[in-house]
Amino acid sequence: MAKVEEKLRIAIVGGGLVGALAACFFAKRGHRVIIYEYRSDVRMEKSHGQSINLALSFRGREALKAIDLEDILVKRHGTCMRGRMLHDKDGNLKEVLYDSVKGNCIYSVNRRYLNVVLLDAAEKYPGVQLKFNRKLLSADLEKGKMQFLDTNTGMTEDAEADLIIGADGAHSKVRKIMSRKPLFNCAQTYIEHGYVEISVPHTKDNQFAMSGNNLHIWPRGEFMMTSLPNENRTFTGNLFAPFRVFEKLKTREALLSFYSEHFPDLLQLVGEENLVKQFFEKEPQTLISIKCKPYHVGKTAVIVGDAAHAMVPFYAQGMNAGFEDILVLDELMERYESDFAKILPKFSELRCDDGHAICDLAMYNYIEMRDLVTRKSFLLRKFLDKVLYTLVPNFWIPLYSAVQFTRMNFRECIAHKEWQDKVLRTSVFYFGILFFAIFAILVL
Repeated sequence: MAKVEEKLRIAIVGGGLVGALAACFFAKRGHRVIIYEYRSDVRMEKSHGQSINLALSFRGREALKAIDLEDILVKRHGTCMRGRMLHDKDGNLKEVLYDSVKGNCIYSVNRRYLNVVLLDAAEKYPGVQLKFNRKLLSADLEKGKMQFLDTNTGMTEDAEADLIIGADGAHSKVRKIMSRKPLFNCAQTYIEHGYVEISVPHTKDNQFAMSGNNLHIWPRGEFMMTSLPNENRTFTGNLFAPFRVFEKLKTREALLSFYSEHFPDLLQLVGEENLVKQFFEKEPQTLISIKCKPYHVGKTAVIVGDAAHAMVPFYAQGMNAGFEDILVLDELMERYESDFAKILPKFSELRCDDGHAICDLAMYNYIEMRDLVTRKSFLLRKFLDKVLYTLVPNFWIPLYSAVQFTRMNFRECIAHKEWQDKVLRTSVFYFGILFFAIFAILVL
């Protein structure tokens, strides 16, 4: 990374995964960084926030590699998932590999552990300060001025920075302030589905109760269960369903009847008492999708990660796309020598439409996971993709592989998929004409 002549003051609002990663990148370039995090230090006490397991793929790995953290998080603490394991109601299994041609896989990682590693890494840089229990009250984004509340003492403090980075999640305060600006467009969508977390314990001899190298899915049309392996040989599972389905599961009897009918093999692994206890601990959680444009204000403020493009979790790209945001920012800093008057507009140009695209892909993948994966037409398309990917791997890259295992921008991934669909439809059409022509000749 190039050296900078002037150390800039960088304020990062949000000390989660993307904010902590951003601190490492900016500190590595020699800038002075302060992270302001609303929560207490996750390293000192366990977070009570969401705990959907994270799936780390190529985009996220490339960002971690740039700050020398890929090895510890992937090889030492990541759990390899080579494909989806589909469970039908009778307990029959079908494995669908993510990449049967090149053998690529994604890695299940622990959200809290990853946050701890990134915060520790950021704190090792001499130019980084971490301030927890700081709630952003207001900000003048053009002037780089902010006011925070110390939630421990009740005192307010003023802060200034050359660049404000909003990495404060789906309900971002920085984005809310940006939304008051002219020509800033923002839309949020709560889908009519929610989720409840259900953990699957390890066996009595401390082994995985199911295959430990798969993402497990119980597709049931309008709802589904998923389960990701953990390093301690448990699984973090989630029931995703319409809220009207959850409304019918208000009693122990209704819940057990529902799982006995739709997920009998899972019920056996979790156990009735354990299932009831976990299910009724919390209300079903909501799922939100955020699209906005632009991602910056002048040369002094930018939003990244969920603050810019929160998405439903079904393509496992929320974290990876957020990490790639920081990687793109770093690449632009290299190109424009840390001139944020050029960097931030270019960042919005490169990432806004991409953010919209991955939000759309994530919504589509929910339909695929809970319903399409059981259809013969879907499996046929997977087979055709595999054959063509094997024969011409640089020419025919399946959509899932393009998203998970390359840095092809998300808009191009969609355009490439649309082109592939057109090629296959045209091929089927002309094959049909050829077939009937041959049939007619033979008959005559």
